[in-house]
Amino acid sequence: MASFGKKRVVIIGAGVGGTATAAYLAQMGHEVLVLEKNDFVGGRCSLIHNNGHRFDQGPSFYLMPEVFEEAFRDLGEDVRDHVKLHQCKPNYRVYYHDGEVIELSSDMTHMKQVLEKYEIPAGNPQPFKKFLEFMHEAHDHYEVSVRDVLKKDYQHWYQTFRLRWISKAIKMKIHRTLYPYMSQFFKSDHIRRAVTFASMYLGMSPFDAPATYNLLQYTEYAQSIWYPEGGFATVPMAFMNIAQKKFDAKFRFNAPISKIRIGITGKVEGVELESGEFIAADAVVSNADLVYTYDKLLPPSRYAKSLTKKEFTCSSISFYWSLSRQLPEMDAHNLFIAEKYRESFDQIFLDHTIPDDPSFYVHTPSRVDPSAAPPGKDTLVVLIPTGTVKIRKETWEQDRAKYQETIKFARKMAIETIEKRTGIKNLESLIEAELYNDPWAWNEKFNLFSGSILGLSHTIRQVLWFRPSITHSKYNNMFFVGASAHPGTGVPVVVCGSKITAQHVNAYLTGVPIVDYAKYEAMFVLLVLSMLLLSLIVWVLGGTAASCVIENVAKAVNVSIPVPVKQAWATWATTGWHAEL
Repeated sequence: MASFGKKRVVIIGAGVGGTATAAYLAQMGHEVLVLEKNDFVGGRCSLIHNNGHRFDQGPSFYLMPEVFEEAFRDLGEDVRDHVKLHQCKPNYRVYYHDGEVIELSSDMTHMKQVLEKYEIPAGNPQPFKKFLEFMHEAHDHYEVSVRDVLKKDYQHWYQTFRLRWISKAIKMKIHRTLYPYMSQFFKSDHIRRAVTFASMYLGMSPFDAPATYNLLQYTEYAQSIWYPEGGFATVPMAFMNIAQKKFDAKFRFNAPISKIRIGITGKVEGVELESGEFIAADAVVSNADLVYTYDKLLPPSRYAKSLTKKEFTCSSISFYWSLSRQLPEMDAHNLFIAEKYRESFDQIFLDHTIPDDPSFYVHTPSRVDPSAAPPGKDTLVVLIPTGTVKIRKETWEQDRAKYQETIKFARKMAIETIEKRTGIKNLESLIEAELYNDPWAWNEKFNLFSGSILGLSHTIRQVLWFRPSITHSKYNNMFFVGASAHPGTGVPVVVCGSKITAQHVNAYLTGVPIVDYAKYEAMFVLLVLSMLLLSLIVWVLGGTAASCVIENVAKAVNVSIPVPVKQAWATWATTGWHAEL
């Protein structure tokens, strides 16, 4: 199967999770083969080239830089030798329906001026003080999230329901939603909307996202927003290069998988390609969309069906425009905020459609990285969030044809809104070439269920132990990495997940288990609670009756109670502290 002395791991998909996991596992000494259905690396974190312009197909915000630094350091590398970063100044520009324009920045002097301009008239006399209070809380949320969520596994219930973790979760405001939480710090609609739209980085409405996700704003203001020169795809490319050149991992492109084969022993034997080729493996890791993997590649199961009924992130209509000239009115990152802010999110997440007046994002990579466009020209990505769609194989062509009207509406709306709010004239005439992705394209290219661009949502019911595990419950040599598996979506989050997944694969292949300290902590807590419960029984019923109850329970669970223990309970029942009551 594998070369002598090595175990073979097949990884399905060369996205960020697949490439990072490949590097980790190859470093651990395993034979690694990555199979990718497309002819490019990165998955959603990939590039589109058209008409001399370069576009980021998906992610464009490089956040949480320390996560990438640690991952490359784990692999014996310096991230600066692989990825050259440009700081985005300002972080982004926000355009409103009333003509107001706000620049959000990691420059605190600038932020103080912006906050005072909008917050003092709205009844917030000390806006910068409130901002610092928010940053202090968000910093705590950020530290706990990175240390106790992103870098830890939650395969078992007791890992989530530890007393210590529950107390932290309450402090992190997981029981509150983002918009109301942020409203306690900021009073003006302009600022509230500017500081809550970031929940859409997770594909969630700020009126539904848990308040703990204010950590996204924290990292923007405290660490700035960065952009990798050459596009965000340089990150998975770097992981692939390290895996290949340093650790001898292998990559094959244009190799779509048709099936994960299960052997008669109940273990995964390997994968079958659509070409009919079978590739044996000691372990398989899927970086393909998790719902797709369960639904299409693995044997049918009730769990696979249940996944399709969970809550998903939004889809998008994304336009990729090659412009004939530069637009100085546009910054690297631009937000156009809807007048009917809440209603626009309700239409996306409740009605599963495109809003009448959507908030949307425009990325101009050529503003910070001139290599993204020919000299004197600009590259524009316009991402309009939309609801997910029902994708049916039997009506694929008809349904997508009907959706063309929605795409036309989105294009017209985006052009008119950009022109009106920025003062740009005749934007449509500047578009030399155009490409776009719609929900069907996201599904077709990356097998994303219902066109959901960020996978399963991050509601409280779908995180930690409640989120799909990185290990399969039935096939112990089947593993997962990516947006819909623990710890969740977003490039830095998936990078954290890749390390956890690699550790579990390595533990399985080497037979050296991962020490689960949470298990011992939970056992101790349960032991203490059991002792308290037994003491309560003794106190309420008295020694003889309590002994009978305890012995009957012990028999039911096939446990024998030592005679000295029973005698101690009986003695304590008659002479203990309760006897004085």
